[in-house]
Amino acid sequence: MNAVIKVGGKQYYVTEGTEIYVEKIDCTEGDVVNFDQVLMLDSKIGNPYLTGVTVQGEVLKNGKNKKIKVFKYKSKDRSNRVTQGHRQPYTKIKITKIG
Repeated sequence: MNAVIKVGGKQYYVTEGTEIYVEKIDCTEGDVVNFDQVLMLDSKIGNPYLTGVTVQGEVLKNGKNKKIKVFKYKSKDRSNRVTQGHRQPYTKIKITKIG
């Protein structure tokens, strides 16, 4: 079964066994998480969500992504070269059941 779910303002296309990285969720490793905001299931499309359908997943890991380099540069001004970094927290989830 295929589904499209909405988590943290983003949409994810999932099947059973898929591992996805979502915005950080308050939970610990090994917890079971249910997603109620299912937009599509196989060929059924919700308006905006399907009722009575949930997607179940298991939390594998909480962590931070690799650091993203942000480089600010102003031409002809050598003193304003600045390098900053940012690490976005995430939660890795494995989809176990769709139904």
